[in-house]
Amino acid sequence: MALLHISEPGRTPAPHARRYVLGIDLGTTNSLVACVRSGVAETLPDDNGRHLLPSVVRYLRGAAPVVGYEAIAVAHEDPLNTIASVKRLMGRGVEDVKRLGRTLPYEFTQADSAMPRIRTVAGELSPVEVSAEILKELKRRAQATLGAEVRDAVITVPAYFDDAQRQATKDAARVAGLNVLRLLNEPTAAALAYGLDRRAEGVYVVYDLGGGTFDVSLLRLNRGVFEVLATAGDSALGGDDMDHAVAEWLMRAAGIGDDDVQGGTGVGRLQHPASRDTGTSLYGAGDRMSGATADRKRLRRLLRDARAAREALTQNSRTPVQVARADGSVWEGALTRAQLQALVEPLIDRTLPPCRRVLRDAGLRADEVLGVVLVGGATRMPRVREKVAEFFGRAPLADIDPDRVVAVGAAIQADAIGGNRRDDDLLLLDVIPLALGIEIMGGMVEKIVPRNTTIPVARAQDFTTYKDGQTALLVHVLQGERELIADCRSLARFELRGIPPMAAGAARIRVTFQVDADGLLSVSAREQTTGAESHVAVKPSYGLTDAEIERMLRDSIAHAREDEAARTLREQQVEADRMIEAVTAALAADGARLLSADERAAIEARVAELKVARDGDEARAIKRAVEALDGATGGFAARRMDDAVRAALAGHRLEEFSPSPEPKPR
Repeated sequence: MALLHISEPGRTPAPHARRYVLGIDLGTTNSLVACVRSGVAETLPDDNGRHLLPSVVRYLRGAAPVVGYEAIAVAHEDPLNTIASVKRLMGRGVEDVKRLGRTLPYEFTQADSAMPRIRTVAGELSPVEVSAEILKELKRRAQATLGAEVRDAVITVPAYFDDAQRQATKDAARVAGLNVLRLLNEPTAAALAYGLDRRAEGVYVVYDLGGGTFDVSLLRLNRGVFEVLATAGDSALGGDDMDHAVAEWLMRAAGIGDDDVQGGTGVGRLQHPASRDTGTSLYGAGDRMSGATADRKRLRRLLRDARAAREALTQNSRTPVQVARADGSVWEGALTRAQLQALVEPLIDRTLPPCRRVLRDAGLRADEVLGVVLVGGATRMPRVREKVAEFFGRAPLADIDPDRVVAVGAAIQADAIGGNRRDDDLLLLDVIPLALGIEIMGGMVEKIVPRNTTIPVARAQDFTTYKDGQTALLVHVLQGERELIADCRSLARFELRGIPPMAAGAARIRVTFQVDADGLLSVSAREQTTGAESHVAVKPSYGLTDAEIERMLRDSIAHAREDEAARTLREQQVEADRMIEAVTAALAADGARLLSADERAAIEARVAELKVARDGDEARAIKRAVEALDGATGGFAARRMDDAVRAALAGHRLEEFSPSPEPKPR
């Protein structure tokens, strides 16, 4: 009799095969991808050995986007088309972006949907599409390193991300061709990386201050169960805000006013050049302003220099700074660690009330915490560590690179979900960050699922009708801690129809909220006497619609060959630039001494041919020109090497470099 080959759900049927699942930290400033290999969770580097990928995307006309270091290097020269800190825009609506306007040197447009779009030379793009490019690059890096096709991933999000921001993250992953097995809260991932599940049982705190978000989570380990007790934070607070504080100080110190950055007069706050009045001109006004592009370049340059100064003061007590003015002059000065601390102290202080709140929610005191884990690049600042130590009364744990710790934890969770370790080795109980409820009469919110409720969870509550004969009901789903709907975020609306006509208060309508392990919500409403029912999987208006996602996926498939060709062209252009620079430098150094006039002319002709090919749009032509220049410079390279060897040997005897003869046996 034939036997069935049975395997556990989620596990590979091959007994010794490993299923790779990626752990991805999609960060505001930098992103990373990690995986468990040979039992060790490790971040995966690029071809140059760099583990961090700057979360920056530059869009080009008629070419594939550039992601990472190459994009950030020219961000100040091409600010309209180089998008950084896009995580701060994920799941945001138009009004949210207007409030963030002063910190964003981009030009926004408003499409038919509530999601704002960024205008670039490649078209109008949503934050979801920009994030998808970062995820695509991380996916390419992982597949090149692992040598295998990988589609499954666990992606981390700030614990304080609301439903709209979480859904936007999943949408970005779908566009990037990734299957998200779990959205994991960043503090929980950090706790896994530190192995808190293997330490003494008790309460731990994860303090996560990144580039654009702040989270603090209180976790308890009890008998192998890893439970999040409470979480709080601010999804619009991080190192970016510190950079703006430093940039504003640089403006004041250099005597730069609105006439240098805004086009007006007087000294003012650093802000987006198209939002100097009320913020409403943020949409579509940028290029119509005189000097707006130059303003954006100066803004980007200021922010770049501010970040470099802040990072330098992590190790040094003083760092030189300089600022280029609009008139071409340069102001030079210095920034001390004490000055930096005074500038960012108000921002660091904003992280302490959430710390108090999680302790209060859990009914604990600071001295009951066994350990504090630091996460995020901004926690490298000495003043941040001092503040955390003062608040909790103990030195924080910081022996893992705060930039990598979240990705490593995500890889550990991904390995478990992928079926590569026993399921009972790891049990995570996460919580929702904000209360969920519905609108009731009077414009008030009835909370059905309180904040810090462990997920996954299902909660139900009965409601009734307000008027006699009412046959339909509008269910308005909201998220937030306030009591009035105007102070909470609207997530979705749907209708329940088919209610039999009854006297007011006679109908019994049960509304059920279900939150899955990713923190995503679905809501249903059922009239108990007739069984009439309606439900909605909440997809906030700030996220992408199904039609938009379908369009992006169709475009991705339809333009796959074009995208690959554009990427190949860009790679050949980079190689051409590298070779032109190297040959030009060699000619300047040794051409007159080692080459005849004819030989030099031949090489220079090949360089000119490569420059022409490089500016074209045919990758094969560039490759042929590179090979031709390589062949023409072969003899020159050999002569330079021989010359270098002769210079190294000058003044020495050959015997000095010969090995000593072995002693003869006696």
